[in-house]
Amino acid sequence: MIDIKRELAAIGRFTGPGRVPAGEGRTVQLTRTYDAPVEEVWDAITDPERISRWFLPVTGDFRLGGSYQLKGNAGGEIRRCEPPRLLAVTWIFGEQPTEEDSSVVEVRLTPGEGDTTVFELNHTAIVPPEMWDVYGPGAVGVGWDGGLLGLSLHLAGNDIDEAEKESWAMATSAEAQAFLTGSSEAWGAAYEASGATKEQVSEAVKNTTAFYVPPAG
Repeated sequence: MIDIKRELAAIGRFTGPGRVPAGEGRTVQLTRTYDAPVEEVWDAITDPERISRWFLPVTGDFRLGGSYQLKGNAGGEIRRCEPPRLLAVTWIFGEQPTEEDSSVVEVRLTPGEGDTTVFELNHTAIVPPEMWDVYGPGAVGVGWDGGLLGLSLHLAGNDIDEAEKESWAMATSAEAQAFLTGSSEAWGAAYEASGATKEQVSEAVKNTTAFYVPPAG
């Protein structure tokens, strides 16, 4: 069993303005401390075989300037790779993206106390106002919360099998539903801290939760 409350509370969340090459955008930031040394966390987030165990299968040309593609998800270019501290990639969906569709994901690893690692992920994108008004930061943030959970389990030696991954992707288990709902609410709190009104937060949390955990029937 996953301790849902503990896993959700382990993540620090922030949202605010950000910039990508195409112009001004928005950033979601997640921070978490893992009970593993920097070199171990770096290997887990850069080794293709290990990435497939806690996140998604990935293919590509794994070098600076090379490309990658996550199965059924985003792909892009490896822009910075400074082992074992910094990885930055473009994050793009679709076969014919525009410049504004190219968002940027940057991960920084910093040694913590003892053999721990402070993990920081920033995802910056140009978000259409109509999408931001409906979902707020949770549209992207909830997905990344799930990724950080997967990494937590992997580093502890508890990989999720394919059947479990499917149940989480489809939100068919009570455990997945509790995590995704709690994540949506946590991103609502980060949204409010960024200056959003309670009405904006309530609408965004409602819509984000319904997206990730569709109502039965």
